[in-house]
Amino acid sequence: MHIVPTVTDWNSICAADYAIPTDRDLEELTGELSRALADPDPEVRDGSAYAVLATWIERGVIDGPRRLALGDEMAARFGDPEVQARTFAPLVLDMLLAKGDFRAGWVDAFARWYPAEEDLRGHDPKLGWLHAVAHGADLLGAFGRHAEVDPARMLNLAAARLTAPTDRVWDQLEDDRLARASARVLTRTDLGELESTAWLDAVADEFGSDDIGVPVAAHLSNCLRTLRMLYVLADRGVRMDRDGEPRPLRHGEAVKARLAEVLDRIVRR
Repeated sequence: MHIVPTVTDWNSICAADYAIPTDRDLEELTGELSRALADPDPEVRDGSAYAVLATWIERGVIDGPRRLALGDEMAARFGDPEVQARTFAPLVLDMLLAKGDFRAGWVDAFARWYPAEEDLRGHDPKLGWLHAVAHGADLLGAFGRHAEVDPARMLNLAAARLTAPTDRVWDQLEDDRLARASARVLTRTDLGELESTAWLDAVADEFGSDDIGVPVAAHLSNCLRTLRMLYVLADRGVRMDRDGEPRPLRHGEAVKARLAEVLDRIVRR
């Protein structure tokens, strides 16, 4: 992906309460913001440009048609050859969903990318935060709460991410983020008990295999820590936002029982 250098002083826009510069076209600025969130320089990608884009989406400065076009661009970015472009696309889509924008194609693009992403570094000294698992988890949770998305599909997607082979042990709270996202999906009132637990069968199959090996494979360690956190959330409830009250899972007791069974499969070996 060819990145056009950022020329706008986003810090000044932040300092001016995110007012649009009078000498600039909003279409041009939106395109520049989009490119900034794929920039390999973490100061550009994760700095004031991010704050401007989030604020302009939230305030409706970027209008509906432009937001939908931006979402299509982010969905296409899941196939970008550069990792930071792929892993920051979920953050933008999450902003758009929070604003009320949605296209089914965004879900399809995300579902193709999330379990297949191989670069699972949380942070890189040069590129900064990448966080494919965590950023993807947040979007999975947002999609999973959307009325037009099948929650069971998102739970199965979480299982696919958990069981995908990798040499990377998650070390930047990715397990907590995926557990929290799954718990939020599990609050859906239209979820049946079977749907709430069946997605864990794929993880149980991994734990029950004959070739777990010593030391334990990275993806199995990731599974263990994610499911342990999910058990806590199933027991205590999960906040839907930072300041909200915990909400119970739709079939919390059944989820806890199945989680205990799955975790016991590896403990007993």
